[in-house]
Amino acid sequence: MDMKKRVSLELRHRPPTEVQELVLDNCRTPDGKIEGITAEFSNLELLSLINVGLTSVSDFPKLDKLKKLELSDNRISGGLEVLSERLVNLTHLNLSGNKFKDISTLEPLKKLPQLKSLDLFNCEVTNLADYRDSIFKLLPQLIYLDGYDIDDCEASDSDGEGDGVEDEDEEGGESEDFEDEEEEDEEDVVAEEDDDDDDSGDDEDGEVNGDVDSEEDDDDDEEDEEDEDEDSSPTKGEKRKRDPEDDDEDDD
Repeated sequence: MDMKKRVSLELRHRPPTEVQELVLDNCRTPDGKIEGITAEFSNLELLSLINVGLTSVSDFPKLDKLKKLELSDNRISGGLEVLSERLVNLTHLNLSGNKFKDISTLEPLKKLPQLKSLDLFNCEVTNLADYRDSIFKLLPQLIYLDGYDIDDCEASDSDGEGDGVEDEDEEGGESEDFEDEEEEDEEDVVAEEDDDDDDSGDDEDGEVNGDVDSEEDDDDDEEDEEDEDEDSSPTKGEKRKRDPEDDDEDDD
């Protein structure tokens, strides 16, 4: 797919001014130059043109807000003056796998004061003696070259970008808040379970006590009935009460 058509597809019916990131990797440009990218992309911050067959950057439009430019695996060998004139706020530039042979071809990058990271992997210039020292001397604003600083310390994931750190802090704060909410919910659930246990315990006690009380009441009723039976039956004295007729018989 050619670059111009790919740009149209990536827009997705949006105006160019709304696009902040544009990835056109592996598309093709017939004459080795940029097509379809114009100054209308005024808010573009990231542009990726990996392996698109570029031989020149002369048709690059002026993009004042562009910060990251990926140009790896193309056939660019010079003409970087255009980048320093039209991409004045560029901070990250990847030229890996291109045709740069001499350090002098990189000299125009001195005019990019915000440039922090430069990648030149698999370029012939990396085979020169004192390559790293020469690049850091040529570009004093540079912090990372091929992913390492001047002391051979590897670049962090954010490689100097403050936004990434702030996002991590915000995410951490949100996660902590979320954990606090979870703990509060767990405490509420435990409290509710304790209340339920207390209520069920009261019900069980009530049922048990009720059963015991009813049994005791039954025992009391049986005892009362026995007492009544005993009261209604004649005593020994009453059974032996003499009948007058018995006395007459005795006199005879």
